[in-house]
Amino acid sequence: MFWRATTENDQGNGLPQRAAAWYADSQFARPELIQVVVNGKTIALPFDVENNVHTADEKVDQVGLTFRYHAPISATHCDVIYTVNADATLQVKVDYPGFVDAPELPVFGLQMIMPTPATGFNYTGLSGETYPDRMAGGIPGTYAIQGLPVTPYLVPQDCGVHMQTSEVVITRHQTLNNADSDTSTYDLQISQLKDSFAFSLLPYTAYELENATHQDELPPVRHTVLTVMGGVRGVGGIDSWGSDVQPDYRIDATQPHTFEFSVY
Repeated sequence: MFWRATTENDQGNGLPQRAAAWYADSQFARPELIQVVVNGKTIALPFDVENNVHTADEKVDQVGLTFRYHAPISATHCDVIYTVNADATLQVKVDYPGFVDAPELPVFGLQMIMPTPATGFNYTGLSGETYPDRMAGGIPGTYAIQGLPVTPYLVPQDCGVHMQTSEVVITRHQTLNNADSDTSTYDLQISQLKDSFAFSLLPYTAYELENATHQDELPPVRHTVLTVMGGVRGVGGIDSWGSDVQPDYRIDATQPHTFEFSVY
C-alpha cells in the first residue's frame, strides 16, 4: 500500500500531484513473481498436477510464500513474504528496495480487508490518533477502542493512525454466512517482530475516503480495513495549513524500506 487518503494539508502543499504515481500503483500493482519455499527448498507452484503429488500426511516445519508486486506507473516493485511455521504462527515481511527518481511515498504499508465490520480493537502503543510529527501528546499504554471510529472531518481524509504500536487485537463476531447464528467473538492479533509499527483500523479504504467530499458521501459500513504501516508521512501544517511536512517526517522512496510483523 503506497497511498493514503490525502489530508487537506497534503492538498495544500501539492502532494497529490507530486505523488500521483503511487495512487495508481496502489490500485493496479500486480504480482509478477510467486515463489514457494518449503523447509528452505524452492518448489514448483502447487497447481494442478504438481499439487496432486502431495498428500495430507506430509509434515513440514516451515513454508514461505513470496509475492513480488510490480508497480506499473513508477516502474518499481515491492516484495511481500509470508512465512508459516509449524506452530501455526504467520510472519509477514514487506520489503521495498528503493528506486532512483521515485516520488516520495505518502505511506508504506500492507492493507488487509476483513469482510465484516469489527466491533472494536485493543492495542498497545501511543494513546489517541498519532502521526510521526504529532506524537508528543501520545501516552504509551494499552487501549480499548469501541467500533471503527472515523475522525469527523468536514472533508473525509486520512485518519486513525496509531504510532509506535507493539500489538493490536481486532475483534469481530459476524461472518458473511447469513444463516450463522453464532455470535461468539473471534480475534485477529498483529504483533511486532523487530521494530514497532503503525496501523489504522477503519471501515473504509483510502480510495473510499479520497472519493468522498463530505461525510454523507461515504458508503455504508460493510467491512474492516486494517493497514499495517512501516512508514507514515507526517501531517505538516507547521506555520500554515498547506505548508509541507518537515523532511524528517517524509518517506524517501529512493531509499529501501522494510517492516515485519506476526499474525495470530
